[in-house]
Amino acid sequence: MAVIESLIRNEYFQFVLILVGFAIITKIVQFILVKYVRGIAARTKTDIDDVILKIITKPLCIFIMFAGLYFALKSLSVLAPYFTRLDAIFFVGTVLLLSLIISQILGVLLSRWLKVQKKYEKMPKLIGNMVAIVIYLMAFLMILNQFGIKITPLIAAFGLGGLAIGLALQNTLSNFFAGLHIITDRPINFGDFIEIEGGLSGFVEDIGWRSTRVRTLPNTLVIIPNSKLAESVITNYSLPVLEMSTVIQCGVAYGSDLEKVEKVTIEVAKQIQETVAGAVETFQPLVRYHTFGDSNINFSIILRVEEPAAKYIVTHEFIKALKKRYDKEGVEISWPVRKIYYGE
Repeated sequence: MAVIESLIRNEYFQFVLILVGFAIITKIVQFILVKYVRGIAARTKTDIDDVILKIITKPLCIFIMFAGLYFALKSLSVLAPYFTRLDAIFFVGTVLLLSLIISQILGVLLSRWLKVQKKYEKMPKLIGNMVAIVIYLMAFLMILNQFGIKITPLIAAFGLGGLAIGLALQNTLSNFFAGLHIITDRPINFGDFIEIEGGLSGFVEDIGWRSTRVRTLPNTLVIIPNSKLAESVITNYSLPVLEMSTVIQCGVAYGSDLEKVEKVTIEVAKQIQETVAGAVETFQPLVRYHTFGDSNINFSIILRVEEPAAKYIVTHEFIKALKKRYDKEGVEISWPVRKIYYGE
């Protein structure tokens, strides 16, 4: 009996006992979260609780073991001179773990909130990075305050250092603030089909802290610096709605019957609107004559597509069908002709 009492009073035995106890607690908590809480979360209509549970499970288990190690070390009298340092390490570790959990949870909640907003299907990485920066900055200030470090002189030093860094990273900061401008002003959003001056067009994949990624129709990714994008003239085909008109230019010979040309062209256009995927089936196409050209009377055919990328296949099918019908009806599209008169 005396041996058992002596063993219990032994601080090294207590050290091991505390570690084992916290390891058991960790396993119990993990078992409850995985087996029971996850099952309850799976039965809810939303999956936000499932994601949050996945986020907190591992850090929570790490924190319990970290706390166990802290209390176990505090049980050793030989480490008494270092207890202040142990307290500081435990405080810093706790703050960093909490910052990690909070930043990830806020990121998930913010992304889901943006997802239900109009024109947002994916949270730009820049917003997630900004949330994480704010959380970790607050944690950093808490750690400084815990160690009794005055923040005011540090801010002054950061101000001078920030000026030097700002001059050295002028282009990077320009891209960063241009990205903030794009997100807040919202000229473009994730998933929008845009065209930038110079002819580049594609779908917006993401708006990052330095650049914006645009996926072109050939499925290549173009990286555009935010500052350049912010200064460019952007045509956003997805605003205010995805549905848009596509205008095709054509011309027929001067000897053509314009009434017949208009009738035939509209018939072909209606057929395309009703049969080609991506065309607006109920739209009534239009033909408008507009120019006496060098060799043809030119006109525009206006079709309607459900989304910007569909205009290419609709235009493709329409031109093939119109050429075939013109050949059948004897409608001529003239090539350039010049009349030369010789003086005697």
